[in-house]
Formats: sequence, C-alpha cells, structure tokens
Amino acid sequence: MKNIFVLLIPALLLTSCGDDNNNTVEKALDSNNLETIRKKKAELVDEQQVLHDKIKMLDEKISELDTTKNVPLITTIKAIPEQFNHVLELQGNVTTKNLLVLKPEYNGILTNVYVKEGQRVSKGQTLAKIDDGGLSQQLAQQQIQADLAKTTYERQKRLWDQKIGSEIQFLQAKSNYEGQAEAVSQIRQQIAKTVIRAPFSGTIDNIITEQGSVVAAGQTQLMQIVNLDDMYIETEVPERYVNAITKGKDVEVNFPVLGKTISTKVRQTSSVINPANRTFKAEVAIPNKDNIIKPNLTARLKINDYTNENALLIPQSIISENAEGEQYVYVVKDKNDKNQGIATRVVIKTGRTQGDQIEVLEGIENNAELIQEGARSVKDGQTVEVLTIDATQNG
Repeated sequence: MKNIFVLLIPALLLTSCGDDNNNTVEKALDSNNLETIRKKKAELVDEQQVLHDKIKMLDEKISELDTTKNVPLITTIKAIPEQFNHVLELQGNVTTKNLLVLKPEYNGILTNVYVKEGQRVSKGQTLAKIDDGGLSQQLAQQQIQADLAKTTYERQKRLWDQKIGSEIQFLQAKSNYEGQAEAVSQIRQQIAKTVIRAPFSGTIDNIITEQGSVVAAGQTQLMQIVNLDDMYIETEVPERYVNAITKGKDVEVNFPVLGKTISTKVRQTSSVINPANRTFKAEVAIPNKDNIIKPNLTARLKINDYTNENALLIPQSIISENAEGEQYVYVVKDKNDKNQGIATRVVIKTGRTQGDQIEVLEGIENNAELIQEGARSVKDGQTVEVLTIDATQNG
C-alpha cells in the first residue's frame, strides 16, 4: 500500500503540470537560445527537489499512521528443563597389569622351551628350562648326607628321651641334621630358579630367546606373556577435575582404529597430583571378552564430570554480548492471538557447554519462549511475529 501511494503522488503532480512544462520546454528549445535553455533546466531541477521533499514528508506521515506496517518474522524455542550430562573429553592408552617380559633368575644355557607363540598357559605352568650346571647331582649327594644326619638325629633323640647318652651328643646330632636339611633346601631353591614358570594365566605373545642360547640372570629377555582379560585405559586428568572425576563415574570409550564404542566406568583414580604437569591418573575398566582390544591402543574418552537433572539448555548461537560483557537473549512476551509479541532483552548467566548447547543458570524461567531465528536482528521492545512451522512439512 505504501509503495502504491509513493507512485501515485508524483504521477498526479506530473499530470497536473505536465502540459505547462512541456509547452515551456518546447518554447525554450525552439528559442535556440543557450541562456533560455539553461534557465528552464534550472527551474525544472528546483521543481524536482521540491517534489522530492514533499514525497519524503508524505512517506514519513504514512509510516507514522500505517497500522499495517511489516512486523519481523521470527522463530522461537521453549526453554524446557531436561537432564544435562556434561563430559570431559580426554585421550588415553590401553594397558594391562598382566603384561610381562620374563627374564631368568639363573645363568646358563636355555635347554628347553616348552611353549609356542600364541599358546594359552596357566599360572605356574612350566614354560622353559635352564641347565642347572650340576646342581641336580649336588642335590642328590646332599640329600644322602641329609638322610644320614636325620637317621642319626632320630636315634640320638630316642636315646636322649630314655636318658641315655649325653646332652651334647643329642645337640650335635640335631644341629648336623638341621644344617644338612638347610643345605638341601638352598640347592632346591637354586634348581627352582632354572625353571621358568608362568606368573599368571595368559598367552605367550612373543618368544624372544631361542632354545640353546646362553642366558644371563636378570638381563636376557626370554619371552613375553600377556593376559587380555583384565584390560584398562590409563589417562591423565587435569587437577581442577579432582573432585569431579572419581571412582564409578560413567565413561564412553571410543577406539577410532576399531570403530568401536563401549560404555564403562572409572575404576580407580590416583591420590597424588603430578607436580610436573599438574595432573592425576585415572583408570577406566575395559571389558574385552573377544580380545580385540590390544595394549597400547589409543582411545578417546568422554567422562561424565557433571550432571544437572533439571537444566535449561539453549543454543549458543542465539546468545549475544553487550559492551559490559554481559550475555543476553531475547524472550517473546505478551503474545497475542495473532502470534505477535514483544521482543524483550534478558541478561543471563551461563554454565557449562556441550557442543552448541549451553546451560543457563540465571535469567530465564522454565518454558520461556526464546527467539531463535532472527535473534541477531530484533531490538528490545520491538513487536515481532512468531512464525509457526508445520512439523508435518519437516523431514
């Protein structure tokens, strides 16, 4: 309507004075006089400016009186309470306490290796044997002497119990027997070191030293054994989360290489802060029944560090900030039956974020209607119209 008025007014004015202007313009042209033509042009320019000023005045009045002027169309969202689980994203490595490289306790030749790579073994099972260097023969000889000492002691004891013989003879026999028995025990302990046994049930992952090699106690790596049943992820957590990341917290673990995601919990946190990087360690249990998760595998963790059962979450994209650094949103109030209301600026206080969502702690109430589309273009106190979107058209 406004545009129609703007077009009609100059048309009417031009129609009323068009004939006179045409006559005078034609006369000026026919005069073939430069001064006359310039004078006529100046008159028309002045008339054009007058018309422009009058049209501007009419536009201003129309804008003031027009009750059907355009109202900005906006969309809104409702601030509905919902559960908010904030997560801390970290990276960690898979490990296990049952991963060990076995080394010998005795110097000698590795005479036998009884297992193969990939073989399952039980705790205590014999894995390899080192030549004992004649200890077995020494044990046999020592055992003979120990048996003789035992027999002598037992006889001497029976006589002493009957008050026959001297006490010194009894004590000498007892001492000799105990000494021989201790010698046998020490040799057996030495021989036991020549046998390599599984410290726990697991799988032989790697045979490092082949049969027939000379091995050195505490130095030569014989084989690696691993148990994949008790796996966990170790990660370093910044110290500011020391009260938030605790035993039992829910964790979502993603293994990018495997394309696998599992849900688990924090099973342990350390009691010491590392002074070098101000972090503490957390262990996350990993169920691994199919044994596809391997030690040193990289994992991405999402640990639940905060939960609000009745949080008001809004998109960060609708939040603006004023010169004082305050955050604010626009709320639609006093909406009428035509879906028109007043855009009202509301200062808010926000909490934690997750993706594009942010928690509002203060400033808006439950079920408040917030401007979404158009939030950046409206002004405080401006009349707006809420655009109703038909949900059946989406999809």
